[in-house]
Amino acid sequence: MTTAPGQVPVAFQGVRHPLDPDPARATKARAVFALGLLGMLTGLFIGGVVPATVALQLARQARREAYSSGGFLTGGAWLRRGERMAWIGLVLVAVSVVAAVVIGVVRLADMPFGHDYPANMD
Repeated sequence: MTTAPGQVPVAFQGVRHPLDPDPARATKARAVFALGLLGMLTGLFIGGVVPATVALQLARQARREAYSSGGFLTGGAWLRRGERMAWIGLVLVAVSVVAAVVIGVVRLADMPFGHDYPANMD
């Protein structure tokens, strides 16, 4: 069935069962987004590893719940964005740890080896 020539056909909307729940956004999707954002913003300060890890664990649970709900839980875009930001936060943590180790090794290499005695001592 079409509404006018050249338009796409109108899909038939089936009758919903009265006991079917209304589609709703998963509450964990917002939590994953917020924790991913927090992990990304604090990633350079090493503290971002905790919220990023929690965000990734919550994202796994939210995906499992959304799959088992049969399409009645929405919020997949929020989950994807939150996961991306959590991974970015973990990468920033790794970069800052590597930078701290390199700086520590370079400073350790500049230190004198052994005892540094005064010039007037044999």
